[in-house]
Amino acid sequence: MVYTTLSYLMKTVYLLKSPANASHLEESIAQYRQGQTTERDLLDE
Repeated sequence: MVYTTLSYLMKTVYLLKSPANASHLEESIAQYRQGQTTERDLLDE
């Protein structure tokens, strides 16, 4: 497995440990699947 993929998976696992974070992530995924998203440009800092 590529390191970056593993890193992303580990971050997701970490975030899912918190019930509040897991709930927020599930809600965001549901919104994405329903097409309720807004594309935005990234800010340069």
